[in-house]
Amino acid sequence: MESKHVHQQIAAMRQSFFDEEVLDEKFSQLEQLEGKDNPNFVEEVFTMYFRDSTAFLETIEQAMKTIPIDSIKVDNILHQLKGSSASVGANKVLKEVNKTRQVLGKGNLEGTKAGILELRKEYDSFKAKLEPYFQV
Repeated sequence: MESKHVHQQIAAMRQSFFDEEVLDEKFSQLEQLEGKDNPNFVEEVFTMYFRDSTAFLETIEQAMKTIPIDSIKVDNILHQLKGSSASVGANKVLKEVNKTRQVLGKGNLEGTKAGILELRKEYDSFKAKLEPYFQV
């Protein structure tokens, strides 16, 4: 009985990620790659994503503190974060990355700083929602 309740909780949590557009279809595609030979594939992918993305964000935040700001470096790292986020289906993070890259591309450094703050907030929210899902 308890097992059924846990499975229902997991299913409801997973569905909420799609309902809130936190995740997109890429997540489902990753789930399809999971099998008996690699039962923790999705969790492993997200562990790497969170490790790499945290490092990307820290590097971006440090680069934005330098004078002059190396906007090419920042854009390159944002591009890497974009690819990583797209590959796991991190929909809202991806949208924030795209917004920030657009502002940066226009040379608006103050807007870019604000965008990076929003990106960090969205990323932290995403991570806080997903980590418990993998611990259940």
